[in-house]
Amino acid sequence: MRTRRTALVTGANRGIGYEVSRALASEEMRVLLTGRDRTAIEAAAEGLRNEGDVLPFVLDVADRRSVEACREWLRRRGESVDVLVNNAGIYEGGPLLSTSPEVLRRVLETNFWGAAWTCQAFLPPMVERGYGRVVNVSSGYGAFAEGLQGPGAYALSKAALNALTLRLAHEVSGDVKVNAACPGWVRTRMGGSEAPRSVEEGADTIVWLATLGPEGPSGGFFRDRQPIEW
Repeated sequence: MRTRRTALVTGANRGIGYEVSRALASEEMRVLLTGRDRTAIEAAAEGLRNEGDVLPFVLDVADRRSVEACREWLRRRGESVDVLVNNAGIYEGGPLLSTSPEVLRRVLETNFWGAAWTCQAFLPPMVERGYGRVVNVSSGYGAFAEGLQGPGAYALSKAALNALTLRLAHEVSGDVKVNAACPGWVRTRMGGSEAPRSVEEGADTIVWLATLGPEGPSGGFFRDRQPIEW
């Protein structure tokens, strides 16, 4: 009998997060859609009702107390997270030397610390159960091999997210896999209408990593299902 898995997707009310949630629901997972805006996340969940078993939850990943509240809510329901997709992110700033402390802090709190908090909350139980998939949605802008291009704060946050991915992959055991994905430049509110890739194309590698079999990779950085350099 196939085990029914539960996935938690951050930043799931629109764009790539919404498409990842739709795809995972269609894989017969129970999907917890999370986001900061109650109205937006509830509307997103309602839009996916016909795709499968979806639940909305208001979660601000930049606030560790919010992450802990989500963990406790799931515990009270008897739920466990088998698949964690750290998709929530913000894209702000310009050259690092002229980026304000407020912007730098805000970007790092969401793009890096948010993933760190969710991993600390949900990854140890995966190791205890012997199964888990963590996908950190990163960017080529966070790759040293590609020059850390783009806005300075964003590039730093994604480079830190990549480091978190690699470190955690060394800390887990059993059939638990931690990987990072670069979705590319995608037509979303963040990416803009000129982006060459659809949300389906952007979500594909993330969904693939979230549903890897036991023989799949861990501790890697992937674009279009192919490994890329850190």
